[in-house]
Amino acid sequence: MRPFPLFAITALLVAGGCSTIRQNQGYIIDGPLLASVQPGVDNKNSVEKTLGRPTFAGQFNSNDWYYVSRNTRQIAFLQPKAISQSITKISFDAKGNVTKIDTRGLEQVASIHPVRDKTPTLGRNTGLLEDIFGGVGALGSGTQTNDSAGGTRTGRDGPK
Repeated sequence: MRPFPLFAITALLVAGGCSTIRQNQGYIIDGPLLASVQPGVDNKNSVEKTLGRPTFAGQFNSNDWYYVSRNTRQIAFLQPKAISQSITKISFDAKGNVTKIDTRGLEQVASIHPVRDKTPTLGRNTGLLEDIFGGVGALGSGTQTNDSAGGTRTGRDGPK
């Protein structure tokens, strides 16, 4: 039997490393169930029974419930990319009745690319040697004496 060629092994490793990873995250909303929730008819109890608990409630207004889902695709070690996303916001009034249902999609995804430059800071620009040896000679410039309170005091003129 002939040994497996090195080229074929390399091709298999490269192909395996470039495989696509698909991931589903969050709450997957059933369209007919979401359509059954009606403003002015349903309340928090009926929404929870129909759709289940929300992904999270609003931080500043607990009368806003959010159902979030996202599908991503990732190739090997690269960053995952969003393929689809659904954010459904259900708003309630003070009595807990549904007032508004709003669904958004992939248009809410923001792509942020930080700048890799250095942030300028105020102060001196020092090098490594100045950082290490910059304080040499600055110590011990004054004399140290005992004062009447039992503490020590530093000054050039001695005790006063």
